[in-house]
Amino acid sequence: MITIDPVTSLLSIAIILFMAILYSKQKTEKHKNFPPGPRPLPLIGNLHLLFRKDPRKTVIELSKKYGSVMTFHFGTWKVVFLCGYDTIKEAFVNHGDEFANRPKLPIFAKTTKENGVFFSNGESWKAMRRFTISTLRDYGMGRKAIEVKINEEAEILVKAMKSYEGQPFDNTELLSAAVSNVIISVVVGQQFSNDDPTIRNLMGLIKDNVKLFSSVSALLYGLFPSLIDLLPGTHHKISENMKNMLNIITEIYNKQKEDLNVNDQRSLIDSFLVKQQEGKSELSKYFNNENLTTLIYDLFVAGMDTTSTTLRWAIVLMIKYPEIQKKVQEEIDGVIGTAQPQAEHRKEMPYTDAVIHEVQRVGDIAPGGSPHEAIQDVTFRGHFIPKGTAVFPFLSSALTDEAYFEKPHEFYPQHFLDAQGHFRKNESFIPFSIGKRSCAGETLARMELFLFFTSLLQNFTFQAPPGKEVDLTPTWASLLGPKPQMTFAIPRT
Repeated sequence: MITIDPVTSLLSIAIILFMAILYSKQKTEKHKNFPPGPRPLPLIGNLHLLFRKDPRKTVIELSKKYGSVMTFHFGTWKVVFLCGYDTIKEAFVNHGDEFANRPKLPIFAKTTKENGVFFSNGESWKAMRRFTISTLRDYGMGRKAIEVKINEEAEILVKAMKSYEGQPFDNTELLSAAVSNVIISVVVGQQFSNDDPTIRNLMGLIKDNVKLFSSVSALLYGLFPSLIDLLPGTHHKISENMKNMLNIITEIYNKQKEDLNVNDQRSLIDSFLVKQQEGKSELSKYFNNENLTTLIYDLFVAGMDTTSTTLRWAIVLMIKYPEIQKKVQEEIDGVIGTAQPQAEHRKEMPYTDAVIHEVQRVGDIAPGGSPHEAIQDVTFRGHFIPKGTAVFPFLSSALTDEAYFEKPHEFYPQHFLDAQGHFRKNESFIPFSIGKRSCAGETLARMELFLFFTSLLQNFTFQAPPGKEVDLTPTWASLLGPKPQMTFAIPRT
């Protein structure tokens, strides 16, 4: 799960000894009825448990011993894991207000400073979330306008894959570029070519940080920021990358500001800038440049890598299960034929819809979910959770919940089909999380997945190179993606 950079490896012994001295006198506050959990080791807590082959299984197995509300020690930092759909739903729906905050994570607090929508709290978060959801709707999220844009990018993607003329290639960059251009068009309101240096730089920085966030020095920085900040390591590279991203974003919206037309708003940036110019005191408090920069950053990061990673899983799984790929293609041929896929086709394609859902479930790209924080002291399921405690919805435990999925550890599209072959929802399917902090771009992501996936399988049959086995072992980073592997995209005739 965690990669080790050379500098951190060389300094690890010195760091641990120094921290042992520094924190030897620290006392952990005791609370009656705090959730149980595995006994922590001195200094490192339960971190050693995450170095096992698949930490997801480790956490789920521990929850069977300690319960669905469980304490886990990240060093000296105590967090609460919520495991199983019923527990996560009860916490974030029934107690949504009590767990609505985000914790202050040092690696982000250093650069984004609680601005934007993802790591902000209180009235600023509410204002940014309301603005984001309403503006995404205004610019087509879930509507025909964005559907047209997605299909344009799907056509470009198909053309790019055909250019390989049946030769194997790595699809990572192609998928990332196609998905990135969709969110860029909504946020910025203009088209960028895939080789535009600004966008390629931005995409490169995002991908770099996705990998670096799982490094040892990044983890240690989250636990001991004041100390680790004095030492070399990848945590400095993460901060540098984030600052560069924010600078690029600032340049983008400053250019937008130069030719802003209040009566002809083209993008989310335009809408934000118009709010700034209205001059209302309640707006100026939240609609400032810092919030705009970080909001764009949040949307780019969420909108670029998550959907493209899921599409990579879709292709890998179709290669692994060619009989399922064939059934999807038969449904596409019967419903769509050679026409361009449309969002309205989804309701006529229950099997394809089920396969996409199962890809998201098995892909499990964000197993630990996003951290929440208790706004106040909370008594939850008989446990006392004090104000300020970080609470993680362990989404992997919901996506493999045996009470909701017949074959939780297999790729089985029937999880989302009834006896008659009609699509059926499954409550425990929450890859976008649940409650007040659920993903604001879920509607957009769902449309992208359907249109890109159907376009690809309408045009290609995906295969592995001869003699190569499909590797479903994930690459452990801040998002779990399939390992890079060469793919054949055989044009369908």
